Amino acid sequence: MDTHSSGARGRVEARTDGDVRVVVMTGEFDMDGVAALRAAMDPTAPGVSRFVVDVTGVTFADSTALSIMLQPTLDRTVVLAGVVPARLARVLELTGADLVFATAPSVAEGSTMAVPPRRR
Repeated sequence: MDTHSSGARGRVEARTDGDVRVVVMTGEFDMDGVAALRAAMDPTAPGVSRFVVDVTGVTFADSTALSIMLQPTLDRTVVLAGVVPARLARVLELTGADLVFATAPSVAEGSTMAVPPRRR
């Protein structure tokens, strides 16, 4: 697993299993600390058809982090895995992004579950 710090307060770990990129986010993500998240969530990553993002350890995510998380959803599936923390869930709800992401109870399930295509 590749581990990258994303500023003083956020940490990103990423690995690719076949065509699935698993991204584990821990801590706080704001506009000053999203470089590692941007690299892990690269919407042009070759061979990646699905991103599974473990968000259980996220304590804060601003609009910049949310924008980075949303970019791959334009043509790939993005699954939020685990229990979405209340603060992040509220941001997703307020922005309507909760309707864009698929959700799964675990990374393992998010990696293999069937996800219906979104209407565009």
